[in-house]
Amino acid sequence: MIIAANLKTNLTRAETGVYVEELESYMKAHDISQEVLVFPATSSLNEHNGEVIIGAQNAYPTNSGAFTGEIGLDHLNEFSIKTILIGHSERRHILGETQVELVKKFNFYKEQGFKIVYCVGEPLEKREAGKTQMMEYIGAQYEGIDTAYENLIIAYEPVWAIGTGLTPTLEDIQAIHTDLKEKSHAPLLYGGSVKVNNAKEVLELQNVDGILVGSAALYAEHFCSMIQFAQDI
Repeated sequence: MIIAANLKTNLTRAETGVYVEELESYMKAHDISQEVLVFPATSSLNEHNGEVIIGAQNAYPTNSGAFTGEIGLDHLNEFSIKTILIGHSERRHILGETQVELVKKFNFYKEQGFKIVYCVGEPLEKREAGKTQMMEYIGAQYEGIDTAYENLIIAYEPVWAIGTGLTPTLEDIQAIHTDLKEKSHAPLLYGGSVKVNNAKEVLELQNVDGILVGSAALYAEHFCSMIQFAQDI
């Protein structure tokens, strides 16, 4: 399974270093064989040699250039980073990234052979509009994306459940994961208010290949518990 932590705009470089080392120690001590990804804040990126895979939460589709506030491939190469998170709902809905922009980013980092965690999901109004409209909305987020890319991981995250404490029922999660598996055979993660007290049940669901965890992953102890749940399944 794949267990991923999106640290968002949290933890300094020093704090991130301590966090990652705690994960490494736990994984070594407990002989963890699961794939563990951590996406630190941009200023906390650093080169890391170990079992934990460090990825970028965002980067511009360029080597370098006049793109104020962005980082590019040159910056990721400096730290030997070959994993990137693309399409997170906060990038789409708060920062206004369009599907066209996300496709450009996806294609650029695909050409570089990056492992890409690509996020899809729906806001509450689309969910309440019924399954047909909801799936049409999510389906549009697949447009222009190479769903057969060998280094692709897809993360389904109901936007209305992120950071709210609200979570779809286990039946709902399994049903939509089953539907999304028809769009791509890539590993499919669930994200959306995943916490220690529900992670095990989510990981046990059919067609759930792992989890993408936000705020609940900020505590290394909690995230290690989730890693152990995956290991035990």
